[in-house]
Amino acid sequence: MTTMVTVSQYLSYFKDRRLINIFAFGISSGFPWVLIGSVMSAWLKDEGLSRSMIGLFGIVFVCYSINFLWSPLVDRVKLPLLHKRLGQRRSWILLSQVCILFATLWLSQVDIQNQLYSVALCCFVIALAGATQDIAIDAFRIDTLDENETHKTTAAATMATSGWWTGYALLGAMPFYIADLPSWQWTHVYFVLAIVMLTLMLGVFFAKEPKSNREYVHKALEAEFIQNDSSLTKRIGAWLWVTVAAPIQSFFSRNGVKTALALLAFIFLFKIGEAFLGRMSIVFYKEIGFSNSQIATYSKLGTGLITIVFAFLGSLFNSRYGIVKGLFISGIAMAASNLMFSLIAMVGPKESLYAMAILVDGFTQAWSLVAMVAFISMLCDRAFSATHYALLASLGNLGRTLLSGSSGYLVDYLEGNWALFFLITALMVIPSLVFLYVIKDRLMALETDFYKKQ
Repeated sequence: MTTMVTVSQYLSYFKDRRLINIFAFGISSGFPWVLIGSVMSAWLKDEGLSRSMIGLFGIVFVCYSINFLWSPLVDRVKLPLLHKRLGQRRSWILLSQVCILFATLWLSQVDIQNQLYSVALCCFVIALAGATQDIAIDAFRIDTLDENETHKTTAAATMATSGWWTGYALLGAMPFYIADLPSWQWTHVYFVLAIVMLTLMLGVFFAKEPKSNREYVHKALEAEFIQNDSSLTKRIGAWLWVTVAAPIQSFFSRNGVKTALALLAFIFLFKIGEAFLGRMSIVFYKEIGFSNSQIATYSKLGTGLITIVFAFLGSLFNSRYGIVKGLFISGIAMAASNLMFSLIAMVGPKESLYAMAILVDGFTQAWSLVAMVAFISMLCDRAFSATHYALLASLGNLGRTLLSGSSGYLVDYLEGNWALFFLITALMVIPSLVFLYVIKDRLMALETDFYKKQ
């Protein structure tokens, strides 16, 4: 076993004030998904857009899948004015949040019937800024813990997960309640959401920039590349090498080529089925007959609260029995969750069944997110934390985003057979579990090596 942490030891980790900052940034990380995900899907549905068109709007989430392409810039580029006052991580977080704020205000002013392209552009800006914000926030979380504090990794993952679901689900419930109020339009809802975004931006000023030896490592690598040639061409080449190539070389050299490829494949496959469900869930709820208020109560508030509770339990399990075992449990629960929604499709809008499905889904979300966040974090080299985490996390989003964009077409192809749709999404979990079993020994060895640092 990697580490046998007692309950009292585990709970003592949460006395660390740095974890509050991680929680606050987790809220900011989850909130953009409300703006361009569930709320946007509900708005488009109420405006009469087809399932296929609503599914296509999900393509903007591809920004989260490819943010590794510009993550080296977040590691290396110092923003004028902001960097000196806030530091590398917080300055990028604030810039991203400002972009999200203005795009949200723009959405509060549009006529969706006549300005659909403008709405799509706003969604793209929010997705791009949100994906950039995630790069900086994830790096902030990894950098916040010292090298000898690896035992707190799952606790940090718990706070990040709880924060994300607070932003996505608990704050995400609010617009659905507001939308059911007399005379309230979705544009009014987005104005309220812009105010929420402005409030979340205050978290940047309360957080403390983490210390890191990142710049020292980067300069040493550049000096090694330049050697005795200090020409402009060589200096540019050194900067590009350390920014783009060195992080990739570091990841493969730390893990070995075969293991690195195996890790990338598993991360890519793990949550594809869940992504199909997530993209069409709001459309399904509305078609099956649930109201906006019911969606807010169960899918937002219910899922959020349940996820936060199970996040702490899942984190304790991962601390005691290992992250890999936690991934196995969450994968099985993922398939069970999708089958519960298949049952709802056959039975109809029965609230008790809806509540049970949300309970299982909340458990799934909590365990899978905590395990995956902690798992990816332990694979990162701190000298390239933004680049490494973005590479791995975006790979996990890649399959989910690209394929989930076709989820509406799949429902249409099945002629609205939601029960069969959710059954298919449950079966999508199997390949990743098989792959996880094949590489489990190597993954457990990596986990053991990671915890030896504490």
